[in-house]
Amino acid sequence: MYSSSVADAPPAREPRHAPVAHLVRGGIVEGTHYGSVVVLDVHGRVTFATGDVEAAFYPRSAIKPVQAVAMVRAGLPLDGELLSLAAASHSGEERHLAGTRRILELAGLTEDHLRNTPDLPFDPAVRDVWVRENRPPSRLAQNCSGKHAAMLYTCKLNDWPLDDYLDPAHPLQQAIAEIVEDLTGQRIAHVTVDGCGAPLFAVSLHGLARAAARITTAAPGTPEARVADAMREHAEMASGSARDVAALMRAVPGLLAKDGFEGVQVAALPDGRAIAVKIADGAGRARVPVAAAALARAGVDPSRLKEFAGEPLLGGGIPVGEIRPARALDPLTPTP
Repeated sequence: MYSSSVADAPPAREPRHAPVAHLVRGGIVEGTHYGSVVVLDVHGRVTFATGDVEAAFYPRSAIKPVQAVAMVRAGLPLDGELLSLAAASHSGEERHLAGTRRILELAGLTEDHLRNTPDLPFDPAVRDVWVRENRPPSRLAQNCSGKHAAMLYTCKLNDWPLDDYLDPAHPLQQAIAEIVEDLTGQRIAHVTVDGCGAPLFAVSLHGLARAAARITTAAPGTPEARVADAMREHAEMASGSARDVAALMRAVPGLLAKDGFEGVQVAALPDGRAIAVKIADGAGRARVPVAAAALARAGVDPSRLKEFAGEPLLGGGIPVGEIRPARALDPLTPTP
């Protein structure tokens, strides 16, 4: 299905995004979200693409399943809820905090060893409770704490230094970079720092979709399959009880899905069909309906995707419009 060779890095250029969603109010297009979308079939072939799916971009947290695979390959012994949490952008619920503490305990470490950026919980309702209780931002509550705890655990198991585990030259980050290139099938175009402080690798949207497909089609028991199984079986640990990503995995049997800041979404089915989305302006309100449209374009039953059509546009408190995926994403529209 996929070549074992690694292609050159994608070009770092201003992306040539295309319209992917329209804000329709009272029957008139009020605004347009630009972006890029790619759809792969079971053989890894591109069956649909719009925008610029080959330019280098930052996948943000959508790359976390790949990072988790790299850690499992390096000996991370987690499974189930805790492995799902290792690949999570969690909501900061108590289950997420408790799971992160558990990973740290297994490593013989504490919250003080974390080097991610302190923050309040990601979920608005959970965050509001923290604010009312005057609880300060913490590394544990920050949405990437499960990944960071797993990174520390991986370092501890390999006798790698702990203090500088976020340095791109650290053995852990070098191991992660190697797996990013392996699964995306391309060289990393650039390395910078993600919001949580971890290295962030620029790949292409096509490469991100390819990596997700390779994870979901891997043989049972492999690191890839372990990560996919953990995230699908414990979707709320990979995101949160009120998150659209968890709902999407529950709605579509076998689907692995992961979101990322700045309007990124990737998803793949067990047979290798995969989609990846980047909304140019980073708008979450467009990410979900565009991803649902891409999944329908990939052959997912549209009836399973109805709840992901997007939030209605309101006027005077009543629905007067919608966020509508661009016509090109309609499954009945011929591929350009």
